[in-house]
Amino acid sequence: MNKAPLQQHTTAWVIQVWASFAIALAATGVGIVNLPVTNWVKGYMGMGVLFTVGSSFSLAKTLRDRHEAEKLTSKVEEARVERILTEHNTLR
Repeated sequence: MNKAPLQQHTTAWVIQVWASFAIALAATGVGIVNLPVTNWVKGYMGMGVLFTVGSSFSLAKTLRDRHEAEKLTSKVEEARVERILTEHNTLR
């Protein structure tokens, strides 16, 4: 059975992704800190950002897990069809 090649990310890509995440989070934090509002409003906005980031990670993981499960199900179905075709080969 053929194994699907594992997708490898380059080090440069991983660094770029984490750097852009850190810069976006830091810029949002600086923006919240410098808002001309009370600390309660700043805290509320900061908590909103943290919940958004956390739910984004959860969503990305869930979608990735779902995709991998579909790939596995597809492989199982493919193997099942291949076995049935092999067993019922009328050209033997």
